[in-house]
Amino acid sequence: MSTVPRSPGSASGIPGFLPTHVVPPGGLATWTAPDGTVPTHPLDPLLPVRLVERRGEWGQVRCSNGWGAWTDARLLVSLPQGPPGAGGLPERTHDARALLARVQETLEQYRKAVEDLAAGHMDGETFGSTTRGLRIGAVVDGDAVWLYDAERDMWCYCDGTAMAAVASPAGPGGEG
Repeated sequence: MSTVPRSPGSASGIPGFLPTHVVPPGGLATWTAPDGTVPTHPLDPLLPVRLVERRGEWGQVRCSNGWGAWTDARLLVSLPQGPPGAGGLPERTHDARALLARVQETLEQYRKAVEDLAAGHMDGETFGSTTRGLRIGAVVDGDAVWLYDAERDMWCYCDGTAMAAVASPAGPGGEG
């Protein structure tokens, strides 16, 4: 979940928000303008964002809750905006159901920790150690889903019938 503040009037989010990028695993610093003088809240790791403007190395991003800031656009991880390749999935990988189950299990672990923290059954330090290492990423857009496979450190695309790896931090032809 993102720690970025909600902008006024955006509690319900941006209707039809479609991310173009994901924040890298280390998160990203942000600024109020593309000059690096006034820092603001950092972007959380693996947060889906929409790149709305680019000025050289700077990129203005918008979050699903409407909050926006400037960051180093070179470090954003691009999300595919459509199915990979016109001829369908390039190379089938594991069944998406196993990855979807891992996403669900991880989210459930996080939800339980949040409930325990809110109920006073654990303190902030225990919450941090309980949730440390939990990592998921999912963008659902109708019948298409992009899932982050943390075990293989790559993004996968699924159209409901098959899943294929579409983005690896190692780059084209690299081991992911």
